[in-house]
Amino acid sequence: MPELTTIARWLILAGLIIVGVGALLWVAGRLNIPLGKLPGDFQFQTKNVSCVFPLATSLILSILLTLLLNIILRWLK
Repeated sequence: MPELTTIARWLILAGLIIVGVGALLWVAGRLNIPLGKLPGDFQFQTKNVSCVFPLATSLILSILLTLLLNIILRWLK
């Protein structure tokens, strides 16, 4: 069973990552970065229903998060 200090460190790291992502999204909103409105993001709208599928935004965020996690994991080794 892992020690409580190890679990505490992982929880603190996860919290810092969540705060960092939140800060990035806040800055993106303040700078009017069009997340969810990029070319390649699909929007379907009818009379009563609207559906948004942010394909391009999802791909960009996936690539950025993959790079970030690779950097963090290499740094922890």
